[in-house]
Amino acid sequence: MPKVPILMPQLGESIAEATILRLNIAVGDQVEQDQDLIEVETNKAVMDVPSVCAGDVLEIYAVEGESYAVGTVLGVLQVTEEELDRTGEQCMDATEAQPLPKNGDSSEANEDATLHFKTDGGGYHEPKPVEPNVKGLPVPAGKGGAHYISPRMRARMMELGLRAADISAISGSGGGGRVTVEDLENFLEYIETWPHTKASPMRLAVADAMRRSWSRPLATVARPLVMDKILDHRRGQDPKPGPALYILRALALALAENPTTAGYLIGESVVHPRSFDIGVAVQVEDGVLVPIIRNADSKRLKDLVEEYHEMVSLARARKLPEEATQHGIATVTNFGTFGLTWGTPIPLPNETLILGLSAGVKRPVWSEQAGAFIPVTEAEIDLTFDHRVVDGGGAGMLLNRISELLQKPEDL
Repeated sequence: MPKVPILMPQLGESIAEATILRLNIAVGDQVEQDQDLIEVETNKAVMDVPSVCAGDVLEIYAVEGESYAVGTVLGVLQVTEEELDRTGEQCMDATEAQPLPKNGDSSEANEDATLHFKTDGGGYHEPKPVEPNVKGLPVPAGKGGAHYISPRMRARMMELGLRAADISAISGSGGGGRVTVEDLENFLEYIETWPHTKASPMRLAVADAMRRSWSRPLATVARPLVMDKILDHRRGQDPKPGPALYILRALALALAENPTTAGYLIGESVVHPRSFDIGVAVQVEDGVLVPIIRNADSKRLKDLVEEYHEMVSLARARKLPEEATQHGIATVTNFGTFGLTWGTPIPLPNETLILGLSAGVKRPVWSEQAGAFIPVTEAEIDLTFDHRVVDGGGAGMLLNRISELLQKPEDL
């Protein structure tokens, strides 16, 4: 009977691989067309690999917890000739590439993607590096003094799948504090017996994005925000907008008034946004996802509530489609949900701005009208920005304008 491969599908334009979370099938199972066979995790979402046709599960090569490239044979279905004709799928033949070995086999394809330290023989495994697919605008770091990495050191780091940030904990013995290959080998031997875990695709993606974000000169300004009018307005809404949605809407309106503050510096040009698509940071297991609210400046607050809640729910379930996380111009993050009263959020590498909201705290504030201190709920809004594009004065004026807009929540 014909055999049809179960392949790791192309799960998104920039996704090169995925990690197996759960196998929903076993050898001998009968499956239907479009039945979810395997649950996989990319650096952005959790997705299912469906069956391309009906048949019996003949082989399973995928191993839970392992990462496989797009196009990898994860298993094999045995199907009838009639099913093959009906679906138009192609059967496997002897000339196809060999599938990955089963769990327990020794193969480079099944090696752990994390750094392997010394083996019993005293040597090093060459790792299979995982390259997170996070798009951005990286800026090369300078090469001088202690930051200089020799060609020999760079070659050794490439063998081990290390980046410059990974050796920041090592005290260099070379000229100007430069880290040498010997320093690296001694450090790896020192931490050889320390407990370590494999970084998830999500954690690698966040680490890669933050490394590239920090290659720019970032600065943060902040100011207090009286929340009482927002909270009063929110009580009368059904469904209720989240506090972050008020901030997101005010940010979109303020940027629409002055788009230069959300521009990108590319060479000698500042590229201005053509639409005001604002992301909202959502905490998920071992990372953060940022769904994008499109054209947030042209939609009223009440019209954004349903879309906002749907995006946040999809993000928490790791079910966001890839296009829902792309091409934002700024992000809003409500770190106040963790009880934090201040913070310095870091913008994504393809964004110039991120606006953070802290937890609200009851404070006495002097009222000229009442001639006395009155209790108000006050939070802090923090704006981190690319200082190449925006100066402190411009960032401060943007933050003040956002605060003004939030004092009239009925107009948002």
